[in-house]
Amino acid sequence: QLQLVESGGGSVQPGGSLRLSCAASGFTLDYYAIGWFRQAPGKEREGVSCISSSDGRRYYTDSVKGRFTISRDNAKNTVSLQMNSLKPEDTAVYYCAAINPSKFRLCVLSAPQYDYWGQGTQVTVSS
Repeated sequence: QLQLVESGGGSVQPGGSLRLSCAASGFTLDYYAIGWFRQAPGKEREGVSCISSSDGRRYYTDSVKGRFTISRDNAKNTVSLQMNSLKPEDTAVYYCAAINPSKFRLCVLSAPQYDYWGQGTQVTVSS
């Protein structure tokens, strides 16, 4: 059974950093396009960043460009999201998700395209 597990969330002051990790069991992440999404209370789920499996191309939503970096560690079978210069508006539950490679291997920042989801990890940015 395919499972994704997020870790690394927590509370941090504005300007601080966190590194989220998405670990997989039951499959090799390298073959899957992986996305990071977030959902704040009362808001819709938002695509934050994703990385394709076919060519490693990365995409970021405008609000996190220059602050967040997505990367793969194939040896650990994980995908990480390094978050720097965090702002209070980054506060949300963060989810990682994967697209079935039989569908396509390019990533998109559109939640309905993703087939597998983790349970989420809370990120709180507050002074």
